[in-house]
Amino acid sequence: MKTFSIAIHGGAGTLVKGLMTEALETQYRKALKVARNAGYDVLKNGGTAIDAVETAVKLLEDSPLFNAGKGSVFTAEGTHEMDAAIMEGKNLEAGAVSLITGIKNPVSLARDVMDKSYHVFLAGEGAMQFAKGLDYKVENPDYFYDEVRYQQWQGIKDTEGFQLDHSVKKDGKFGTVGAVACDQNGNIAAATSTGGMTNKKWGRVGDSPMIGAGNYANNKTCAVSCTGSGEFFIRGVVAYDVSCLMEYKELSLEDAAYEVINKRILEIKGDGGLIAVDAQGNIAMPFNTEGMYRACKSSNGEEEISIYK
Repeated sequence: MKTFSIAIHGGAGTLVKGLMTEALETQYRKALKVARNAGYDVLKNGGTAIDAVETAVKLLEDSPLFNAGKGSVFTAEGTHEMDAAIMEGKNLEAGAVSLITGIKNPVSLARDVMDKSYHVFLAGEGAMQFAKGLDYKVENPDYFYDEVRYQQWQGIKDTEGFQLDHSVKKDGKFGTVGAVACDQNGNIAAATSTGGMTNKKWGRVGDSPMIGAGNYANNKTCAVSCTGSGEFFIRGVVAYDVSCLMEYKELSLEDAAYEVINKRILEIKGDGGLIAVDAQGNIAMPFNTEGMYRACKSSNGEEEISIYK
């Protein structure tokens, strides 16, 4: 039987060890473990990589700890605008949604775009019409309210500033969630979901829902889910860049992921991290920030739940 594996992330950035309470750190580790294990169980029971990544990301979206789904940050208008993408590596099928509101699990809507429409990417009001056509429940804004997120927003509301998540300083970072997996058949998949930037305006969209930028999967190379300063990840076409280095320069998964995160993205002053798997079940989780919420599990015994370097 082939090696099967899963990796998940819950954002990268200024996660300075001394600034998080022990109780909060315990909550984060528990949430990562629950999501990782649920996705791994799908694989262990013979399920597909695409089902595994959707299962894991939905659980991360349901947690208020992460900037996706329930824990999404506030926009400049005081609303929540969420983005998500999902892709499978066998046939390069993909689905993505952006600027959606009130949807509990954006990753599932992205999956439905892939499975139930002729399109890849739906946004805004059109994406909401598509969701309503599939009888998605539109949650009350109260469902997405989180006091910590609200206070983050209050600190920069009515200013020109915006804030990436999990930060102690203005340019601190992130909270996007994602998962990548390789199943028993050697098929791989990736999913990414985010609430974007605190105080974002003008319908800003980051890298998370963009196929090739924040999310990508191809059985020939790898499946990648990114987290970081989205504008730079878009400009660096980061997820696809890892795949290209493997396909055209024949780098290993580890070397390709390292090259992109610790060299190429830094050259344009981007920061963040990514998780990746290949069709052999190998895992890479590089980041160039102080920390990245991450966890992985493989049928070869590899297992990890980490926050800091």
